[in-house]
Amino acid sequence: MITVETVEQCNDFKRNNLHDTINDEESKQSKKKFKGQNHNRRNKMFKARKQREMNQMKMCKQYCREGTCTYGSNCTFSHDLDKFIETERKPDIADQCYNYATFGKCNYGLLCRFGNSHLKDGRINLIDNDKCVQSNIESNSRNQISKEIQMSLRKKQYDFKRANTISDLIHSNKLSIEDAKKEGRSVPLKKKLNFDNKLYLAPLTTVGNLPFRRICKEFGADITCGEMALCQSILEGSQSEWALLRRHHTEDFFGVQICGASPQQLSRVAQLITEQCDVDFIDLNMGCPIDLIYRKGAGSALMERKKKLDEIIYSMTSVADVPLTLKMRTGVYQNRNIAHSVISTVREWTNDRIGLITLHGRSREQRYTKLADWHYINECVNELNNASIDSKPIPLFGSGDVMSHEEYYERMESSGVNGIMIARGALIKPWLFTEIKERRTWDISASERMDILKKFVNYGLENWGSDTDGVEKTRRFLLEWISFLYRYIPVGLLERLPQRINERPPRYIGRNDLETLFSSPSCKDWITISEMFLGKVPDEFSFIPKHKANAY
Repeated sequence: MITVETVEQCNDFKRNNLHDTINDEESKQSKKKFKGQNHNRRNKMFKARKQREMNQMKMCKQYCREGTCTYGSNCTFSHDLDKFIETERKPDIADQCYNYATFGKCNYGLLCRFGNSHLKDGRINLIDNDKCVQSNIESNSRNQISKEIQMSLRKKQYDFKRANTISDLIHSNKLSIEDAKKEGRSVPLKKKLNFDNKLYLAPLTTVGNLPFRRICKEFGADITCGEMALCQSILEGSQSEWALLRRHHTEDFFGVQICGASPQQLSRVAQLITEQCDVDFIDLNMGCPIDLIYRKGAGSALMERKKKLDEIIYSMTSVADVPLTLKMRTGVYQNRNIAHSVISTVREWTNDRIGLITLHGRSREQRYTKLADWHYINECVNELNNASIDSKPIPLFGSGDVMSHEEYYERMESSGVNGIMIARGALIKPWLFTEIKERRTWDISASERMDILKKFVNYGLENWGSDTDGVEKTRRFLLEWISFLYRYIPVGLLERLPQRINERPPRYIGRNDLETLFSSPSCKDWITISEMFLGKVPDEFSFIPKHKANAY
């Protein structure tokens, strides 16, 4: 629980030391400058975590929660509560467990890091039946894979008859793509979607997790989309990949984004998602710039494979009962835009197959080092509108560099897009959606920003768990988000409005110590912020942000 005393701990930080990593010139010269993604961070971060997990007792979660175990003496996990309490159980982080206070029960029992609020005699897990009837933590999220489906995928026993029929038709060369483009879809749409003028939160790898999307929904985002999920891992029944498809019940306009290279693989995933998940649309990733994805012919590589793209569109829309949407870049290389050419191919399909095209105004080669090309986005809008097979053309959304309501409405008017997808702008200031809808600039206070982080932590503990693993996972994703949040400059400190996404601010002192702390680019200070909610980090803890970008 955040108290005045907790916040006042920020006063211990001397203002001239908050930015020590910037001020220390010797450190600047001796340390290599990070650019883009930190590719080697996984080994550094997860080595410490794995070492911690190896040294921990492997307790049975069911026994810690219910006092009984389905497997009895055959259980491979420990049931020795006395030893766990004596040697392993750490002091509680806070007095109240969010899950117990909200839902009337905590699924982690003795393992919960906030357990004293729902443990009788220090070990018996209590349940508030009245709250359990009113709210159920399990019903809040959907699209969780069942054990039966997971095993059938792993044993390659899932029935992909519909997808295989389409794949066989393509491989037999009996299918004329030109004729197929003139036909409507064979599987009717479950419901028609209207994307026009909706605020679309981009699918954001790592940081676009379910707790973050809930925050953005509360601030006014209309459309949300899950993080990019790899087709191969979905078909293998990977638990971590299926977690990317989860949907919170508050996400009323929700899609999943998948990444793959072959029509057969993508059609199987489309069938699987249609049959096992509750989604409103499926988004095909055609913009991922990562080398590993690109070399396999997926992501932005699909922009150069038009014939394969046509086969993918036909395959996926022949088995799915929800619209297919496409997210792409301007092209692969910096000075060679090809999105208009891809759009001229895509527009030949009827709009009951393609629900939306989203165009990010940068190429794969550019990444984030240049401003988004909204002039080119406007050219693509004209290309799409001038010649479409339907009287109503496929809607097109633009994306790139929108961080204020002024920029949003200026881009909407000048480019002619049907809407805008917001990515980094939402990471830096998730209240941007409120600013856009209310057409105002919000001078949000440091205490209000602290409340947002507290809410994210609570949602994280609900989503990932309140045991040690869940706490540390929540901490990790909180830190990943703070690596973007610190870039926000308080409105009251700006000489001119609005703040631009590509402008790196000079060092500054906030209006109070907490605001100054929030502006720190130092990982140590981010960890300090996380400790205000999640307690002290383990001794072996290590965090390296996924993006230490020179593009800011």
